[in-house]
Amino acid sequence: MTKYIFVVGGVISGLGKGIATSTLGLLLKSRGLKVTAMKIDPYLNVDAGTMNPTEHGEVFVTKDGLETDQDIGNYERFLDTELFLKNYMTQGMVWKTVIEKERNLEYKGKCVSPWQHIPEEIIRRIKNISQGQDIVLIEVGGTVGEYENLIFLEAGRRMKLEMPESVIFILVSYLPIPSKVGEMKTKPTQNAVQTLNSAGIQPDFILARSEKPIDAKRKEKISFFCNIPLDNVISSEDVNSIYEVPLNYFRQELDKKILKKLRLKISKSNFDEWRNKIIKKPRNIKDTVEIAMIGKYFSTGDFTLSDSYISVIEAIKHAAWENDRHAHLTWIDAEEYEKNPKKLEDLKNYDGIVVPGGFGTRGTEGIIKTINFARKNKIPYLGLCYGMQLATVEFSRNEAKLKNANTSEINPKSPHQVIHVMPEQEKLLEGKNYGGTMRLGAYPCKIKKNTIAYKTYKKQNVLERHRHRYEFNNDYRDKLENLGLVISGTSPNNKLVEIIELSEKIHPFFVGVQFHPEFQSHPLNPHPIFVNFIKKAIK
Repeated sequence: MTKYIFVVGGVISGLGKGIATSTLGLLLKSRGLKVTAMKIDPYLNVDAGTMNPTEHGEVFVTKDGLETDQDIGNYERFLDTELFLKNYMTQGMVWKTVIEKERNLEYKGKCVSPWQHIPEEIIRRIKNISQGQDIVLIEVGGTVGEYENLIFLEAGRRMKLEMPESVIFILVSYLPIPSKVGEMKTKPTQNAVQTLNSAGIQPDFILARSEKPIDAKRKEKISFFCNIPLDNVISSEDVNSIYEVPLNYFRQELDKKILKKLRLKISKSNFDEWRNKIIKKPRNIKDTVEIAMIGKYFSTGDFTLSDSYISVIEAIKHAAWENDRHAHLTWIDAEEYEKNPKKLEDLKNYDGIVVPGGFGTRGTEGIIKTINFARKNKIPYLGLCYGMQLATVEFSRNEAKLKNANTSEINPKSPHQVIHVMPEQEKLLEGKNYGGTMRLGAYPCKIKKNTIAYKTYKKQNVLERHRHRYEFNNDYRDKLENLGLVISGTSPNNKLVEIIELSEKIHPFFVGVQFHPEFQSHPLNPHPIFVNFIKKAIK
């Protein structure tokens, strides 16, 4: 029988429930178990594709084309696997399905109830991913006590009632240390447990998140007031890297304790590869490589939101470690170069420049100025999706002398729309059919021999994940190629341009890809495009 582990949050959001869930998956998988994970978002959005990245963080795309929360990306990276649309659930998805069933008379005339049929649909979706799995991890977004996630907790409560020995709950909660008090406080966590109790759920484990390790006295208080065994209070203090979290839990034998609670056999752990390559190796690396990230989704009030590009950041880290370096990232809002073009000279201080994906007009002229500077000054450049499109615009303006060349997304009146909307996408946009309608998921790409792309992949056919509406305009293909733009990757039928680059004779590394390679970079298997980019940046 499949076992189910619900991971819920207490006190505040942003504690790292996704990393905790990913870590548990890694540790349990290392003991030879078949493990998968599911993320539940309590929003009424049907998927994450329509959410603002500065509010919600990165939109991660699965192989089969679902726009999901960034935590699905964390699961894939830690479990070194691929997850699919069935591994993600939103409140919007659930209600949409229930209402469609009601319209189709699938409830046979019964009164459709939120407290009966919604939890039933949630449970059905959870059990749908359990086939062939020993353990299913379910992360419930938000914090306990929020109106939005109560219905999901109710589904978990019913599963616990149905299968008491096969369902456990783990609470990730925060223990603050107020600076003026100087003492770690357990009361917020006690209140979170009481709130969880009011939903009919008793946590089996508490992961105590804090700046410092939790001491014996605080453990005793949580154990006593929250009614859980002392050994099941796990210290989860801040660490230098998210990839060190598994070591912390492993030392406290959390995976063993969970297996014992679920009455599963405890096999020997195969955790050494992760510990040696992802924890020990980076600790011994002393040199750094300086990378500038030029984007538009960094600012949220007075704070910087790096979560907008979390997969790109992690892919750069993985590639840097593979090249025996630490990547030092600097966030630069593209609008800075629009306001003050003289600041472009500062880019000479970096070993490489990355322009990640994005939408809309804000900051685009600053990005185009950045790309021009990187091309002329031979600074290694990697453009991802939007970064590839704007690299095409920059080359068209400055090498092909196509005045006011642009993308139809930014300026539909441009006389030279070198990037234009795909025909099938144009119809969707006219009908305002935005949600889940982009070119999404994995598509094949054919690589041209004797190019940087071919040297990078070392094979002619690859599969990469996409998320875009706009494409390279083939009306300008011959002109740009004749002027030195190399089209090194296309769709198998040669109709869609997937990779552009400049010859190594002209530039050490100038590559733009229409897809998102960052979605397939894992710590133990870094993506070759990022590995090669970092290698050239080091040189």
